[in-house]
Amino acid sequence: MRVAFAGTPEFARAALARIHAAGHDVPLVLTQPDRPAGRGMKLQASPVKQLALDLGVPVAQPMSLRLDGKYPAEAAAAQAALLAAQIDVMVVAAYGLILPAWVLELPRLGCLNIHASLLPRWRGAAPIHRAIEAGDTQTGITLMQMDQGLDTGAMLLTAVEPIGPADTTASLHDRLAVLGAELVLQALDAAAAGTLQPVVQPLEGVTYAHKIDKREAPIDWSLPAAVIERRVRAFDPFPGATFSLGGDTLKLWSAQVVDLPAGHGHAAGEVISTEGGTPLVACGEGALALTQLQRAGGKRLSGRDYLQARPVVVGVRAG
Repeated sequence: MRVAFAGTPEFARAALARIHAAGHDVPLVLTQPDRPAGRGMKLQASPVKQLALDLGVPVAQPMSLRLDGKYPAEAAAAQAALLAAQIDVMVVAAYGLILPAWVLELPRLGCLNIHASLLPRWRGAAPIHRAIEAGDTQTGITLMQMDQGLDTGAMLLTAVEPIGPADTTASLHDRLAVLGAELVLQALDAAAAGTLQPVVQPLEGVTYAHKIDKREAPIDWSLPAAVIERRVRAFDPFPGATFSLGGDTLKLWSAQVVDLPAGHGHAAGEVISTEGGTPLVACGEGALALTQLQRAGGKRLSGRDYLQARPVVVGVRAG
């Protein structure tokens, strides 16, 4: 199979590596333009571009693929490159650009998308984060035949992955990346054999995984402890769950839910104990033991190590 690949982050890199290692011919990779990153804000290539260059695969980085958009010359150049590549299929994984109709219709077998949820639940940009935040006990990978809708195409293959009580977006991401890479190889083999069986997505159970925004990072202590704890794990590694305590601006990376008796009288955000070496903060319902914290510019510390460096007075309020 001649396979064009479109993807940008580490999640997509895993799939490109497996497709290439399996012996498929990858004549072209599409990825997002280099972006400034790090403390020096120097331009950095995406993980997919870095791998493609290592593999000697040509790379195209158009700002847009719309021939009638703001960057028609870049889109036309990408179109010419795809036509010259004479591909059978395009595999798409977290690319980050909308594919217009001409792209979807160009490969003879269409465009196959690796989506990190069990569709139709969690269509959209942040399915891993939102599944953890919602308290889902399972998620997975859906291989989808792309159409012009937002993750609305027919389902081709699915694989289920459980979500553990300690899973973060980082840990779940890594397992789903491996699972997606395995599933896309199955899909390519089935496509070559003509045995893929598209299944239309059901109308029931549709949810949308809206993009994660930095404005979601501040902790609202009036929420139930279980909700905050899920958000802590969902926002690891980005954007982190943030709050202030005793003059410090902190990120909370790990916490444990603690039940409190009814009528306990503690205000939401109040530090009610430091016994056992862990700050315990009251929430709108229950409390959270803050087990891993990070000061601005510092490293992640256990609750005990943080208290040793920065003692906290019981009764102070977290902001």
